[in-house]
Amino acid sequence: MKAMILAAGKGERLRPLTLHTPKPLVRAGGVPLIEYHVRALARAGFTELVINHAWLGQQIEDYLGDGARFGVRIQYSPEGKPLETGGGIFRALPLLGDEPFLVVNGDIWTDCDFALLRRPLKGLAHLLLVDNPGHNSRGDFTLENGRVRDACEGDASLTYSGMALLHPQLFAGCSAGAFKLAPLLRAAMAEGRVSGEHFHGRWVDVGTHERLAEVEQLLAVPA
Repeated sequence: MKAMILAAGKGERLRPLTLHTPKPLVRAGGVPLIEYHVRALARAGFTELVINHAWLGQQIEDYLGDGARFGVRIQYSPEGKPLETGGGIFRALPLLGDEPFLVVNGDIWTDCDFALLRRPLKGLAHLLLVDNPGHNSRGDFTLENGRVRDACEGDASLTYSGMALLHPQLFAGCSAGAFKLAPLLRAAMAEGRVSGEHFHGRWVDVGTHERLAEVEQLLAVPA
């Protein structure tokens, strides 16, 4: 199974750190955020990685190289301008192949054991959901009996973690260009083809200076 790290975000809310450094190379505990993912994926047995990039993306390639020093092989999917989550994955599909693959947002920090996701995929997607953080208190989706559906008002909801297994067929009928992943997931949910689970480990969406500081605090305390 291959894995893709989404690393094309510009990280405007992390300025000035991201004025001259791509968001995935912003450091927490002295280590670039994306390096935590690469090392965790290698530990989990993933040896073939795909990374997309846009803003200052060459710096990511220069830092990670071909992945050999981490025990993986990295291929890159450069984007002239950001294609958003869905468009970025769609562009990289020729590198990912015809089988289900793991996808993880490059701007999160987590202690997830990705080996737990190296398993067959039934349906078009399997999402890891987390308790709603303060910046997304309304949540995204509802999880019932292992199935994920769009959250309605009054439903107990959870937040999409940015970690998932996806099948290339989820993108059937898509065209090149910028588009979001969420509408594709919601369409598949309506057909009952999206499963999920509640992830209870440590997780931070590193979108602001405050949340970057939160990661620093977590790193200072053993799990």
